Amino acid sequence: MALLALVASVLIPLVAAGLRSVLWVLVGIAGLALAAVGVWWTLAHTGVVRMAGVVLCVAAPVAVLALYAAFGILGPAILSMVLWILATAAARVATAPGHIPSVGEREPAEAPHHPWILMNPRSGGGKVGRFQLVDKARAAGARVVLLGAGGQGPAELARQAVAEGADLLAVAGGDGTQALVAEVAARHDLPFLVVPAGTRNHFALDLGLDRDDPAAALDALADGVELRVDLGFAADRVFVNNASFGTYAAVVGESDYRDEKVHTTLRTLPGLLTDPDAPRLRLRAGDVRAEGLQALLVSNNPYLRAVDSTRPGRRERLDSGLLGVLCVRVDNTAQAAGMLRGTRSASLLRLTTREAVVEADTDTVPAGIDGEHVLLPAPVVCRIAPGALRIRVPRDRPGTPLRSSGADWRRVTRLALGPPDAGRRRSRPTA
Repeated sequence: MALLALVASVLIPLVAAGLRSVLWVLVGIAGLALAAVGVWWTLAHTGVVRMAGVVLCVAAPVAVLALYAAFGILGPAILSMVLWILATAAARVATAPGHIPSVGEREPAEAPHHPWILMNPRSGGGKVGRFQLVDKARAAGARVVLLGAGGQGPAELARQAVAEGADLLAVAGGDGTQALVAEVAARHDLPFLVVPAGTRNHFALDLGLDRDDPAAALDALADGVELRVDLGFAADRVFVNNASFGTYAAVVGESDYRDEKVHTTLRTLPGLLTDPDAPRLRLRAGDVRAEGLQALLVSNNPYLRAVDSTRPGRRERLDSGLLGVLCVRVDNTAQAAGMLRGTRSASLLRLTTREAVVEADTDTVPAGIDGEHVLLPAPVVCRIAPGALRIRVPRDRPGTPLRSSGADWRRVTRLALGPPDAGRRRSRPTA
């Protein structure tokens, strides 16, 4: 299907417009580039320039569509685009990785005698109450503590639980709370259980847990297996997903961000992106050096490459022993337009490493640690601790299909045109 849709997406404009279709493709690309410039003007400037950016964001694609309609190729162009999207989607499905990250499982784990679970009743819009997690956890033999009841923080409560004899620590809440308790569990070599009761729960997603049924994670108390996964560190702070530095961290650190996200972002970004005195970051990772960075993301294991690399989504594994690093530097409109090239853009740098050092010209660096805003002393050494965390998961968990990072057309062609059993041989899971 991927190959047929790809060929059809090319043939339709050729039949409709002949060799002139190449010109129309260039017109479409130019429209996208102008729209990207408009986005840059909107985010990085104020006043008249920002208004011009908003107009350009709308006018550029509308003008391209109007030209297509005037010359009678709007229908073929739309059909070609639909076929291209279908081809890309089919190619990604054909080459998608497995359902669950390739983290080595141990033998079935012995049920804990004194499990302890910290629950945040405000996380995920009240998932703890909606799914009756407190009653279900207590019925499974766990001691439940509600976050905020006594004014103590997650790490302090977890350390107290360990001192009182807990032999398993768990969190029903967001990734930020999970990271704080996971650090305590790793330090004492205790198993850690994730109950996906937060809003996004990226860590639970990459562990193959069912985010739509948080209570299912409690099955691991009676019938679970253990995984060994890595932990990331930014200075002395643990992160299970990522640590972000620069623009995003600075915006999130604004006092009114929680209440007025859009207004705060638009008010803050121009100074961060275009002010010559705005703070810039530097990166050292092995032999790699990068300067003048506006944003930097360090992840616990690399994210899959995606078309929109500034919005990482999934990790194929959590035990590679490597950090993923994504750096962004955009200084002008030309570089903003070049961001359409994705990872091939000169404004983006991706790499993997065991240690990365984030430097700044200030004494402290704003950072977002799994979504929680903190100030860290500069320079910030980011490192990974391979296999530092024992994760307890249910024996039967659904897993979530990973999206392929892009359309690998060479592999798609081999799968489509090779022997009938070639795809089955390649996709057979390993023990």
